Amino acid sequence: MRNEAAERKYYIDGNTVRRMEAAPAVTRPDRRVRESRPEHVTRERRERERREREREIELRNRKRAARRNQERALRMSKSYVAFLTMAVMVFGIFTGAYIHIQSEMTARMNQISSLESQIADLKADNDEAYKRINTSVDLDSIRNTAMTEYGMSYAKESQIVYYTVNDDDYMNQYSEIPRE
Repeated sequence: MRNEAAERKYYIDGNTVRRMEAAPAVTRPDRRVRESRPEHVTRERRERERREREREIELRNRKRAARRNQERALRMSKSYVAFLTMAVMVFGIFTGAYIHIQSEMTARMNQISSLESQIADLKADNDEAYKRINTSVDLDSIRNTAMTEYGMSYAKESQIVYYTVNDDDYMNQYSEIPRE
């Protein structure tokens, strides 16, 4: 079993993918044949086997070092965890504040549109009342009543006084208007 595992050689295709097909098995000659080989052939073979063992040991060491580096990279120190926790909390606070501000702004926009619709309704009611008042009042009947019942008459030219006002759009009267 152990000899089969030693004979089976995997090779790496690409980055880290291993093919499950083993390299063809090498047939080993009998001991008797080995002994009959020249000394330099067996020396080369031993040298090749030694190099292969060194390569395997080096490969195992590299794998161990890579695994240790991965474990070290995956470990998080307490300060790093605290930093990440604080960063997430700050992000959460800013997100909550943003959502709160957005909801307040939406509520205010709804309130403004409601007030604008109330203003439009009140203007329409006011215009309607003004038109109703103007149509209900008969100016001729008011003039006839004032002249017959109350003895009023139109002003004569001598009773009218003209004066100039500054560019203000209203005037306060504090005393009598002069007759001159």
